[in-house]
Amino acid sequence: MKTFTKLFIFLSAFNVNSQIAGESTYEFLNISSSPRQLALGGKEITLFDFDVNQPSINPASINSRMDNNLAINFSNYFSDIKYGTAAYAHTFNNRGNTLHFGLAHTFNNRGNTLHFGLSYIDYGEFPGYDEQGNATNDFTGKESAFSVGYSSKINYLPIYVGLNLRLITSSLEQYNSIGISTDLGVIYINSEMNLNIAMVIRNFGTQIKAYNDIYESLPFEIDIGVSQLLENAPVRWYLTFENVQKWNIALSNPSRLTTDLDGNITEEKITFFNNIFRHLLIGAELFPESI
Repeated sequence: MKTFTKLFIFLSAFNVNSQIAGESTYEFLNISSSPRQLALGGKEITLFDFDVNQPSINPASINSRMDNNLAINFSNYFSDIKYGTAAYAHTFNNRGNTLHFGLAHTFNNRGNTLHFGLSYIDYGEFPGYDEQGNATNDFTGKESAFSVGYSSKINYLPIYVGLNLRLITSSLEQYNSIGISTDLGVIYINSEMNLNIAMVIRNFGTQIKAYNDIYESLPFEIDIGVSQLLENAPVRWYLTFENVQKWNIALSNPSRLTTDLDGNITEEKITFFNNIFRHLLIGAELFPESI
């Protein structure tokens, strides 16, 4: 397994306010535990190297440089919540020529690489109460997802397309749910300009078995991103627009209601720039070994 020799710099990320909460189930699918992803804002989709964590964000990034790489991440959230991921890639029939993509990185263009991903979240233990407030048995909540991904290059074009297939399980108190989802990604790599452009359709799927027969939607989203390695500096900048399928993702804060002397109530105004910033993620990477 290769080790990173890069310093990750998080310049600015607005994903804290950009989540569309309360509108779908399996929201844990949007949580990242990769240190590199978190440093870049959590949903950077244009990465294309040996980082085996990346295909869970964009399956088009699967390539033979990930062969036999394993990554395990763990996050101890607030309270008793724990979250973790694991990823592994294996290349079959790995032989052939190599391609060059900036910073002296070479990529094998032959063979078929499969990516396997696992994510889980444990919400901890909760005290149980009935309708009258009497204590009952304690209960727990856990969710997990297992995915298989594959990517392929379009002939004669520097474009890669990839697909993730995912099985989702969830257990919340006495209720259980099973779902399936898919991610579809595409990435364009311009090696002369060191420019990557990508688009991902994430979490497209449905519940096979719903909680108490109440079916809910998955956290579907479409993300678009661009990144480029600067010509005269060892820095790559990243720009990502998330949830482009829905413009208005900002909600007014009830605590910011104002009341005038006549008793008229005015809600917080959501401006154009409020929405822009909730869609926008900005990040950068510094590569010390190229200095």
